[in-house]
Amino acid sequence: MIINKPFSQACENNKTSIISILKSAFSAIDSVLEVGSGTGQHATYFAQHLPHVTWQTSDLFLNHEGIKQWINEYPATNLLPPLMLDLSKNWPINTTTGIFTANTLHIVSWELVIAFFEGVKTHLQSNGKLCIYGPFNYQGKFTSDSNANFNMWLTERNELSGIRDFEAIITLANNAGLTLVKDHEMPANNRLLEFIKN
Repeated sequence: MIINKPFSQACENNKTSIISILKSAFSAIDSVLEVGSGTGQHATYFAQHLPHVTWQTSDLFLNHEGIKQWINEYPATNLLPPLMLDLSKNWPINTTTGIFTANTLHIVSWELVIAFFEGVKTHLQSNGKLCIYGPFNYQGKFTSDSNANFNMWLTERNELSGIRDFEAIITLANNAGLTLVKDHEMPANNRLLEFIKN
């Protein structure tokens, strides 16, 4: 049965602003694990614009078919089919020089956010880069009314979801041996947090 491949308007809206940061952040990186590839749109676009990087997609099995459809439509020698990655379980890789995730930490539970950073601590090589895209709160406050409304929608949908506090993320990152390189301001009240592994 042929299904329409998944599509995210948000991915289309933010991919150019994200890649402008990743070109610099991942300039010395040769392999990136994307945690939570979602539709697969980011992966196909980023692999095309980062030809020196082997881009490894990953997600829960339920998203694999859609990711494969995007890869089949926009194939690249440096773009790999999705691995099964469940944050509550062991990661299916040994090590990588880069990790990227977009719009995931506010979807999964806080317990899985903690597990994400444990995975980064285990699998990201020294001097490797971690880039996290999405909305964050600062000093416990929303940065915009739209983010406050978005958070309300998230928690109504799943009480374990919610926009995370920047300071709490930094604590987890530091405990995982990461240092913040830059907190990039992005369009639509989002941020891109760039870390390096000590």
